[in-house]
Amino acid sequence: MTSADEAPVRVGVFGLLGSGNLGNDGSLEALLGYLRARRPEAVVDALCGGPEVVEARYGIPATRLHWYRGEYRTASRAGAIAGKGLGKIVDAFRTAAWVRRHDVVIVPGMGVLEATLPLRPWGFPYALFLLCASGRLSGARVALVGVGAAPIANRSTRALVRWSARLAAYRSYRDAQSRDAMRAMGVDTSRDEVHPDLAFALPAPPAAEPSPTPGRVCVGVMDFHGGDDDRDRAEEIHRRYLDGTTRFVRALVEDGRPVRLLTGDACDAPVVTAILDAVDSPLVTAAEAASLADLMKETAAADAVVATRYHNLVCALRVGVPTLALSYAAKSDALMAEMGLGAYCHPAREVDADRLLEQFRSLEGRSAELRQTLVERNRAAARRLDDQFTALTAALFPSTGSTRHTDPDPDTGHAPDTDHARAQARTRQETP
Repeated sequence: MTSADEAPVRVGVFGLLGSGNLGNDGSLEALLGYLRARRPEAVVDALCGGPEVVEARYGIPATRLHWYRGEYRTASRAGAIAGKGLGKIVDAFRTAAWVRRHDVVIVPGMGVLEATLPLRPWGFPYALFLLCASGRLSGARVALVGVGAAPIANRSTRALVRWSARLAAYRSYRDAQSRDAMRAMGVDTSRDEVHPDLAFALPAPPAAEPSPTPGRVCVGVMDFHGGDDDRDRAEEIHRRYLDGTTRFVRALVEDGRPVRLLTGDACDAPVVTAILDAVDSPLVTAAEAASLADLMKETAAADAVVATRYHNLVCALRVGVPTLALSYAAKSDALMAEMGLGAYCHPAREVDADRLLEQFRSLEGRSAELRQTLVERNRAAARRLDDQFTALTAALFPSTGSTRHTDPDPDTGHAPDTDHARAQARTRQETP
C-alpha cells in the first residue's frame, strides 16, 4: 500500500490483448486479479492489440499497440509496405513515450518468446524489443511474467527475442523447457523461476459428475498450419489436421456421443464450420466462448476433452476433466506431463483418427483416477502461483521507496532484492 503522500504506482500491461485470442486475454485477467488483490492502489493501463475490447471488458484505459492498423495483414502493395515501414519508426517513439509514463510494465503470460506458430521478426518480436529497450533506457521495470519460450530457427527473430529477455528487469516462465530455451539462446536464467501458467490462477467452476452413460465430449479445434518453420508445407499440415480431426469427431458421433466444438481464437471459426459441414449431425454443436471462463464452463460440463490450443488444454485441466492433447508444440506436452497426463498427447501434425480414438478410450477408462490426479495437481499449481505473485511483488513493488531506485543486474536481468522471494518459490517448486 502507498502512504497518503506517495503517488500510486503506475502499471502498464503489454501484449496482443483484446485481439481475439482467449488465452492472451485470460492471462491479462489473471494479472489484473493479482494487482487488484495485492496492489489495489495501482493505476493500470494497457498498450495492446485490441484497445477497444480491453477497455470495454476490463475497465482499464488502453492504447493501440501499433500506429499502422494493417500491421498483421500481409503487405503486397507499395502503399501498404511503406505504411508498415513508417509504422516501425513511429512505434519506436510511441512505445518509448508510453513506457516512460510507468513505474512498471508487465507482459502477462503468452508465448511471447517463441515462434511455434508463424511469426515474422518485424511483427511482435520487434514490438517486444522496443518495449524492453524502452524500459531499460527510462528506468521503468519491464517484467515478463509466466511467459512461454521455445527454440527459434530464424536468426533475426531469435536475436530480438534474446535481447528482449536480457533487457527485461524480471523474467519467469510457465514451464522448465521455456527457461531452457532462453538459456540456450544465451540468456542468463540462473535467477529465473518457473511457475504454472497464469490462467491456473483464474477461478474455475466445479466439474460435473461423470454421466452414468457416455456423455458430452468437448473437442477444441484450431486453424492449425504448422509453425514458423513449416511455411512451405502449411496447407498440407492443415489438411491432414482437419481431415484427422473430422474423422475423429465423426467416430464419436457414430458411437452416439454429443460433441461440443471449442475454439480459442477468432481465426479458428472456419475450422468449426468445416467440421460441422462435413459431419452434418445434430449431435455436433459449436460453443461461442468469449473468455477462458466460458471455456471452463464448457469443459466442466464434459465427460472428457480433446483439444489443440494450449489454453483450451489449460481450461480443461484447470476444471479437472480428463484431457487429451492434440499437441502442436512441446509446451503442450510439458503441460500435460506436469498435470499427470503425459501419456495422452497426440501429434497435431499427424492426426491419426484410429490411434486418437484408441487413446481417447484409454483416457475415459481411467477417468476416475485421472480426475483425482488433477485435483492434486491443481492444488500444487495454486500454491506455486501464490509464490509467483509473492516473488513478483517483491521484485516490482518494493515496500519502501520508489520502484525505480534499484537497477536490475545487467547480466541476470533481476533486481537484487528478490533473492528471498525466489528462494521461497524454489522450495515450492521442489516440493511435489
